[in-house]
Amino acid sequence: MKVIIVGGGRVGYYLTKVLIEHGHEPTLVEINRKLCEDLANKFDITVVLGDGTQPETLKSAGAGKADVIVSVTGKDEDNLICCQLAKRIFKVKKVIAKANNPKNAIAMKKLGVDHVINNIYNIAMLIEREVITSRIKQLLTLNNGEICISEVQIPENYALDGIMLKDIKFNTLINIVLITRGEHTIIPRGHSILKSGDKLLVIMENDSDRELLTSLKIKK
Repeated sequence: MKVIIVGGGRVGYYLTKVLIEHGHEPTLVEINRKLCEDLANKFDITVVLGDGTQPETLKSAGAGKADVIVSVTGKDEDNLICCQLAKRIFKVKKVIAKANNPKNAIAMKKLGVDHVINNIYNIAMLIEREVITSRIKQLLTLNNGEICISEVQIPENYALDGIMLKDIKFNTLINIVLITRGEHTIIPRGHSILKSGDKLLVIMENDSDRELLTSLKIKK
């Protein structure tokens, strides 16, 4: 999932840090040249010098291929404009804005921002949730929500193509109960293998999504 963060101040810095720690590689946009240089030296990611309220800057940052754009500058009007451009010009699926003034949150939502948040960790968790749900589709919950049945798509060019299920170690209650491969359905055993493009039916403890993706070596 491609994430672009607009604004490299305190919030943008820590949001970038959290996402990198979670295994993501966001692109960062910052208008201040000195701050931009500092960020480029601190993070091994793409840092774009420019104004996030300008289409040219968003385009150079890769907005046309972005799944999520997060605008966390110190100006609510800039965050709103950035999100509107991302939606209308680049057709970005999800735009998130920081509301420096909580009174602006409702207006920003009405004007097209998908999520308006003022807490950095809530923003990080929201992005993480978007990443996970793009890989895992929850089908059913059981036992008052403690257990869920989910569907997982193994990507093409899968890093563990050919691995046996018995060689995958799960730290929590996770059980692969069905493998769909093309038109064939497989009831797996320990010696069953996973292949690129497989679709898995999984029974697991709720909130084990991250553990599942990590154990299967599926990039988030």
